[in-house]
Amino acid sequence: MRISIIIPTLNAGDYIKKLLSMLYTQDRKFAEIIIIDSSSDDNTVDSVKGFGAKTIIIPGYTFNHGKTRNRAAMEAHGDLLVFMTQDALPFDNTFLRKLTAPLQMPDVAATFGRHIPRPEASPLEVFARQFNYPDTGSIKGMDDIKQYGIKTFFFSNVCSAIKKDLFIKAGMFPEGIRANEDMLIAAKLILSGYKVAYVPEAMVIHSHNYSLFRQFRRYYNIGSSLKNNSWILKYARAEGEGIRFVKGQICSVLKQHKYLWIPYIFLESLTKFAGYRIGLIAG
Repeated sequence: MRISIIIPTLNAGDYIKKLLSMLYTQDRKFAEIIIIDSSSDDNTVDSVKGFGAKTIIIPGYTFNHGKTRNRAAMEAHGDLLVFMTQDALPFDNTFLRKLTAPLQMPDVAATFGRHIPRPEASPLEVFARQFNYPDTGSIKGMDDIKQYGIKTFFFSNVCSAIKKDLFIKAGMFPEGIRANEDMLIAAKLILSGYKVAYVPEAMVIHSHNYSLFRQFRRYYNIGSSLKNNSWILKYARAEGEGIRFVKGQICSVLKQHKYLWIPYIFLESLTKFAGYRIGLIAG
């Protein structure tokens, strides 16, 4: 199956050069790389042309996580669509092969890989990556909803692969929402009877040290997006996932004797919760 790699960019700077260089060294070949750029004002577009990637330039104000990726997908010639972000770097040259391998199974519609924190990641960010992206793989479908609830649909298009025909059949990424376009397409695929595979062997280096303001805005966007797709909330349940996450963070910093992070954990948790709830109400 032919692979098209799609990467939205905005002022990607040196990141995009390193990313493209690493993609061209992969031991699994691909048909094309499509860059969809939101009118960068740095050297992003010139850097991309130097690698021979196809470039689509859109006005920055028109960027939307779902719509922008959908436009690039419709111009792709591959049977498999690999979605990446400009700041996620493959861990090694086997990344692409491992990410796409489960798609040889007829009932697997999509895959996503593991995020490894950057060296400068904070202790809380390191824990978050390990919590959300463990070293054990999984393949989830409708039979797993009873056990995992909405977590069945967890999916990240920071590094993911989807069969193009099933992507189109499922309606592509939802447009007009601020976040969670990746989880929503995974939910649609699973509810249609297909499966989504998490492939921890396919690793990218990717993490963010978000400020409290960025965390609030991020979780506001998540809440807003879920409100506008309320059908998915019927799979949510009060299972204490957030509490388990906070307890895990506290245990992690205690083991490292980094006690000063504990007050920040509670402050950050309140910030996330407030952002999510306000977004869920205000939309």
